[in-house]
Amino acid sequence: MPEQLPPGFESLAASRAYFTQEAALAVETRKRKLFIGLPRETTLQENRLGLTPEAVQHLVTAGHEVVLEAGAGEPSKYSDHNYSEAGAQIVYSSQEVFQADIVLKVAPPTRDEIEYMRPGQTLISALQMGTLTAEYIAALQRKKVNAIGFEFIRDPSGAMPVVRAMSEIAGSTVMLVAAEYLARSNEGKGIILGGITGVPPSQVVILGAGTVAEYAARAAIGLGAEVKVFDNHLYKLRRLKHNLGTQLYTSTLDTFALSQQIRRADVVIGALSIEDGRIPFMVPEEMVASMTPGSIVIDVSIDQGGCFETSEMTSHSQPIFRKYDVVHYCVPNIASRVPRTATNALSNIFTPILQEIHQHGGINEVLFTNEHFRAGVYIYRGSLTNAAIGKKYNMRYKELGLLIAVRN
Repeated sequence: MPEQLPPGFESLAASRAYFTQEAALAVETRKRKLFIGLPRETTLQENRLGLTPEAVQHLVTAGHEVVLEAGAGEPSKYSDHNYSEAGAQIVYSSQEVFQADIVLKVAPPTRDEIEYMRPGQTLISALQMGTLTAEYIAALQRKKVNAIGFEFIRDPSGAMPVVRAMSEIAGSTVMLVAAEYLARSNEGKGIILGGITGVPPSQVVILGAGTVAEYAARAAIGLGAEVKVFDNHLYKLRRLKHNLGTQLYTSTLDTFALSQQIRRADVVIGALSIEDGRIPFMVPEEMVASMTPGSIVIDVSIDQGGCFETSEMTSHSQPIFRKYDVVHYCVPNIASRVPRTATNALSNIFTPILQEIHQHGGINEVLFTNEHFRAGVYIYRGSLTNAAIGKKYNMRYKELGLLIAVRN
């Protein structure tokens, strides 16, 4: 039976004045609230935001402070009023937002935005290795911030939740794009994506067998299209068939077999993942030239260099061009085509992360205890901690685990 305290001693025991210094500090750490900034995205074609109004309301109710730059939610069809009603403070300049302890962005900050940052801040944003430069990393290092690339954050299963979510969206969306540009109204072939009774189904070829391919194939098969998937990794092809729960044509990237299928295809989707710093296979120009007029090429990998020799980067405002009378859709960041869905997906990932930071008492404590979150860190208190970046640009880097251990 627990020992009973004399009357009146309960309040004394609860008083922090009677704690040891270490215990008082631990209580203060656990009670630390978060100050989160949501800047308006200024990067071309970036329409997503990190948190929905519902997530903001949840965080504010828990005692945290959220500041939002005016207009940040408009591309996702969320108004400033939605966020204000949820408890966010609306400010009218990026500089004010960048006073927050944690800045949550989707696109990497611009050089001007980096100048607003201060030592000890935490930046959570995409890193975008394809457009990264040594000068950019050095600019963040000079500010002595903690920088976390959210596309590298892992969950307890080892998967990368942000990459997975955005790939699911991209895979589902590309089939909607294909259907749109096959229609006669867009000077396409004038055929339906899929098939109906008595009419041969449309032919869809997918390069790659990852998440984008899985969701693209699922959508195409659901519409009745005939789908063929090519990838050099047999385990990915096997996993794809298992996840889809159906038999479908799969093959390694055999040049002859691929050329035969591309020639007959109505839609070809390039969704190969980068390996060793490059796309493992590129469809040569003569293969594209052999496709029937009005066919469609969708290059999901364009931000990593592209899967087709004929690819050229396009934008959401001017998404296509024609070469050899083949429609090319080469828009990077396809998830921004449906920003409200993407914002909800991102918010579902970031809200638990922010809650975990609060529960552990700060970013340093989370990094010390959570190796999955630690996978996203590339700068810690101004020190480069990502070996791949260090080797790529011949920059000095340090082991993150050692830096955190010293800090603790």
